[in-house]
Parts: sequence; structure tokens; C-alpha cells
Amino acid sequence: MMGLRFCATSATQLLRRAAFGSATGMRSSSNVTVLEAAAGSANSSSTSNTGKQQSGNTTDTTPSEDGESKRPKYSLVAAAFENLQKDETTTTNTNKTGGSKAPTTSSSSASNIDERINNAKTINGLLSVSEGNATLTRTQALRIVSILAEWSTMNRVKLNEFENDSRFLKVCRMLGRTVPKNGNGNGGGEGVNAQKRISGFRTDDLNTVLGVAGDDEAAKLIASISLPQMVKVMSTLAARKRRSTPLLRSLAFNISSSTEHLDLKQCADILFAMATLNFQDSVLSAKVCADIQVALPKNTDKSAAIGSILTSLGILKYRDLDILESLTQWTLKHSEICRPQDVSALFLSSAMLNFKSANIEELQQKLVKTIVQQDFSKSIDWLNHVWALTMLGLCNNQHLESVLNSKFVEKLQSEKTGLTATSKMKLLNMNSYAQLIANGYTGELIANDSVVYQVPMAHPKGKQVLVNGLLDALKSLLPATNHLNSLVDSKMGFLIDAVCVFDAKRNPLPLDKEHKDAIKVALIVVDYHDICHGSHKSATGITTLSFDLLEKSGYKVIPIPYNEFNTSDKLLKRVQYLESKFKALISSK
Repeated sequence: MMGLRFCATSATQLLRRAAFGSATGMRSSSNVTVLEAAAGSANSSSTSNTGKQQSGNTTDTTPSEDGESKRPKYSLVAAAFENLQKDETTTTNTNKTGGSKAPTTSSSSASNIDERINNAKTINGLLSVSEGNATLTRTQALRIVSILAEWSTMNRVKLNEFENDSRFLKVCRMLGRTVPKNGNGNGGGEGVNAQKRISGFRTDDLNTVLGVAGDDEAAKLIASISLPQMVKVMSTLAARKRRSTPLLRSLAFNISSSTEHLDLKQCADILFAMATLNFQDSVLSAKVCADIQVALPKNTDKSAAIGSILTSLGILKYRDLDILESLTQWTLKHSEICRPQDVSALFLSSAMLNFKSANIEELQQKLVKTIVQQDFSKSIDWLNHVWALTMLGLCNNQHLESVLNSKFVEKLQSEKTGLTATSKMKLLNMNSYAQLIANGYTGELIANDSVVYQVPMAHPKGKQVLVNGLLDALKSLLPATNHLNSLVDSKMGFLIDAVCVFDAKRNPLPLDKEHKDAIKVALIVVDYHDICHGSHKSATGITTLSFDLLEKSGYKVIPIPYNEFNTSDKLLKRVQYLESKFKALISSK
């Protein structure tokens, strides 16, 4: 990853040094370039329900075609560097990878140029590709610049060997154009329409990083773009559902390494992209959470970004107690401007992350009562809200009765999403909670013959491997098959991986007989997806609720964490591990 960063940084320095004759000139033009990139990012970013993104006041100015040919070389190179993250779509056609090819270029000639670029061993051999009547595409021009940057990083070539070469400046000029030939040179003559057209080109320009050079080449360029542009690239990857590991790792490294603070909107966008692409990176998450802490006090009128951040943290199962407490305090302080879905997001994410605020009583008094069923247009959203309150222990009997009555179940069935397996398991969770934990619940319960109980129970493939390893070890430990039940449907919305019974002296007992004062033991495998990640690891709220329900049902629960119980271990080691668990549990009775 460091190699990629150095290579990309070198590309930046290479083009900047080629552009300027003095350090002073370099600093001045580089600042203009960064400002233009930031303005382009703000102007072309799509808006979302998380609030408006702040944009700079910098106005892009692009000379006309005649003026462009007269520009000094430093302007051309600076423009080429700026457009490493902006791929022009003027007289070219965009292909599926985001690249472009000239309409007059045949596939055979294009292949010939690509072959010459790949086979070039010297500066002259590489730049000679642009000589004569050869028509370069932006893909090929970018490839030439990338190769020169790589050679310069490796000290294979010197900058002064090609910085004044007219062929190199020709490639820079190709990458430096930002408006069509018939466009207004100053970008302001056509008012709003001109600005929209330029922004449109910049949206397509992202293809240079996202597709033209391929994932590895694009990853090298990430370090050369500004922080707002990095956020934009990440958001675009999420919008396209493109989970490019090299790009995401490069983005995570460079964003995490930046000393510049992200604003609240950018933090929300990054977390949303990570959640959408299921991309876990603890360092990037820590950086984002730290910047949220800085930006949060400045936000006094927008709750959408807060709701988005909370939802993404819950999906990622990223548990940071400090940021969760800060987000809770912000919601309590600004509850009058928070939308119902944002408050519900706080409860749902807190429940998923097994987090209970230090001010739980204030939360219950001020926020729980403000959300009612009529705030949600879909029954599934109300179901999720009450389920979250159940996991947090904040639901009252009215909440439970509102989802356990037969009319609500029928309404769920009639809606577009229908009564899914996940919805059934949540209903069974709450049905058991009402019977075992809720104080004085006398409302309606789910009927024994209800369709809610008809839910297929099965573990994901990865977890089932761990369960099979557990069962093999138990069969070696217990004397007979009637001493063990496996994959038992609890009727509470989850499976019990293994059930066995012991007497007070730790002797196993058969399950097909009744035993007075027997100790019922439930073994539950806790795999990677059953825990929260981040700086404060813990079992998820769902896992904790399952344990609570089992204990209230009369079971002694033994969790089997995936990082303690490994199927690659020898059978003897696994048996000894389980035996030590049984001994510790029964002796503590």
C-alpha cells in the first residue's frame, strides 16, 4: 500500500515539477489546482437525504481551443495533473470500463498503440507513440503519464529528460482539456447551463480514476487527488455497487492518513459507502468517528446526516462507545428538529451494537414516547422500531401488544414486502420477551398455529462448519446419542446449536427422560457475524437477547466464540475445551 501511495505521489510531483520552474510557482499553481478540484467535486456531487454538501466559491476558467495552443507549458501540465481525476467526454465515446476511444480509430490501430506503450523501454520509445498521425485516446495518454511517473519513482529516468519534450506536453494537453471545442472559454458566458455542462463533464471525468486505467492504475492515482475527490470516488463506487478492493484499500489508506478534517456530510458519505459495499476498515472507521466528534457540535439544524451515520454504523456493526454516546447526546439536545426515522435509527443502531447510553432514563422519557406507530408509513418500520426497543429493554406493554396482535400480522402479510422469515423471527423474539421478561404483560400473543411459527431455520454455511465441529466434539464427550439434541428450534426466533442435560455432579443425562433438578445446558456458537467490531467489541444485541431469553427459559448458556473454538484444532483439544466449559458452568451453580 505504501508503494502505491509513493508511486501516486510521485506522479503528482512529476507533473508539478514539469510545470513550474521555481518552488514559488509550484506552490501557487498547485493551490489553484486543488481549489479547482475541490470546486469540481462540490459542483458535481449528487445530493442525498443526508443534507447538502458544502462547496467552494472557486469558478473554473478554461481557455478556448486557440488560447490553449498558446498556453505556456506549465499551464498544460497543471491542467493534465488536474484531469488525472477528470476524464473528458467531448468528441469521444465512453466504453463500458469508463474509458473512451476516438470514433476514427480502428480497433486494430488502437491495439497497436497499446502494444507499443506496453513494450516501450525508453522515454523516446514511449513518447514516440504520440508522434505522427497516431491518434491517442485519453486511456492511452493516462497510461503514458502513469508509466513515466513509475519510472521516475524507481529512479529509472530523470524528470529533466522529458519535461521539455513537445511530445510529453502534447500528452499533457490532451489530459488538460475540460470543455468541448465549441464551449465558452471562461465557462461563464452561458450562465447556469454552461456551469451544468462543465459539471457534467466532471461527473464523467471520474471514469479516469474509476475505469480507464483499471483498478491497480486507479489505486496509484488516489494519493494524487484531494480529500473531497477521494470521498467522491468512494461515493461513486457505492452508487455503482462496485467493490474494487485495490481502490477501496487505497482510498482507506489515503483518507485515514490525511490530516485534513472531514465535514459531517463527508463522514456520512464514507460510512454509507462502506456499509453499501460491506467494506470493513478499522483505521478508516476510527478516522471518520474522530472527525464526527469534531464536526458534531457545529451541526445545529440538520438531523439527516446524523440518521445516516447511525444507520451505517449499525449496518457495519462498528461499535465505538464514545461516538455512540455523542450521537445520543446530540439527538437528545436537538430532539425537536429530529425526524422520526432519525430517532428510530438511534434506537435500532444502539440495539444492534448492544449499546445502552449512560442517560438511558432521559432517553426513555424524552425520546421513546415521542415515536408512535403513525410516524411510519410501513408496518415493517414500526416492527423494527419496537424490536429495537425490545433489545434495549425500553419497550412497554403497549409497544409489544401493537405488534403481537393478529391484525398487525395480517397487515404485514398484505404489504409489498410480505411476512418475511426475518420479520417472523423478530416477532417470535418479541413474543418470547412478552412472556418471559416483560413485566405484567397481559396482551395478545402469537397463536400457536400462526403462520409466524412457520419459518425455516438454518445457519449460514460458514457458521454451520463451526456447529458441525462442536457437535463432533460433543459426541465424543457424551456417552450416547440420546444425551444430545442439535439445531433445536427454540420457538423464540433462533436455533439452539446443542442441548444437553447434567446432574449436580456433572454427569450427563439422557434427554428422553425427565430428571428432577437437572441442569439444562444450551450451547450457542458465536461466529464473526454475531459480534460487533471496532474499538469496543461485544456480542450484538440480537445475540445478547437470545442469551437472555434462553436463561429466562431455564437454560444455562455456554457461548462458543469462533476465536476460541477452531475446527482445525485436533478433536482432543476441542473436547477438552468443552469439558472445561461444562465444569466451570456447573461448579458455579
